[in-house]
Amino acid sequence: MKTKPVLRAIFRAVIRFLFAMLTHIDVEGLENIPKQGSAILAANHQGLIDSPLIFIMVERNDVTGLVADKYKKKPIFPLLVSVVDGIWINREEADPHAMRAARDYLKNGGLLGIAPEGTRSHTGGLIPAKTGVAYLAYKADVPIIPIAIAGTEKLFDELSHLRRPHLMIRFGEAFRLPPLVRSERAEGLQHNTDEIMCRIAAMLPPEYRGVYADHLRLKELLASQPQAQAV
Repeated sequence: MKTKPVLRAIFRAVIRFLFAMLTHIDVEGLENIPKQGSAILAANHQGLIDSPLIFIMVERNDVTGLVADKYKKKPIFPLLVSVVDGIWINREEADPHAMRAARDYLKNGGLLGIAPEGTRSHTGGLIPAKTGVAYLAYKADVPIIPIAIAGTEKLFDELSHLRRPHLMIRFGEAFRLPPLVRSERAEGLQHNTDEIMCRIAAMLPPEYRGVYADHLRLKELLASQPQAQAV
C-alpha cells in the first residue's frame, strides 16, 4: 500500500490548523477507530469539508476515501487526492474498477471512508443511501464504523457572517453486517444498507435524520441506546 507520509503529515497539519482557527469541533468516539486493521468509515455527507474533517480526526496514515471523479478537473484536488491515495469513482454509474480498487485497499489493511448516500444532502437530513457500501463490506469482509457529522453544511454561511461554526462528528462502534444470501441478494443489500444508515442516524440530532427518521430499525437503536438521543 503506497503512502506519502511527509506530504500526508503536512496536509493533515495544515487542515487541522484551519479547522482549529475557524471552527469549534465536538468530537466523540475516537476510541472506536482501531489502531490497525481494515474497516469502512461510513459517514453521512453534508458538506465539502466532511472528508477533510474525518481525515484530521483519524490519525492513521492508511486512511483514504472514495472521491467523485467530477473533481478531477478542479484546481488542487488531484494533488490532494494523490497525497492521501484517494480512489476516484464515477458516481453517475456503476464503477467496477473503483470498487475493485476499494476492495483491494481494504484487503491490504487500510481504512476507507465512503458516503453511503453517494452525494451531498441538500435537504439537511439524510437522503436514501445506495447499496454500494453494503456490497463492498460483503466483498471485502470488513467491519463498518458509522460516522455522524452535523454542522458542516452551514460552515461557509457561518464564516461569511464572521461566526465560527459549531461542528459535530461522532464515531460509532464497529459492527459487521450479516452475510448475503444469493437468492435474496437485492433484499439483503437493502436491509444491510438500512442498518448502516440507521446506525448513523442514531448518532445524529433528530433534525438530521431525514428519510430514516421513522425507520423501525432506528427506533430500535434509539430505544436500546438512550444516550444517542441526548444530542
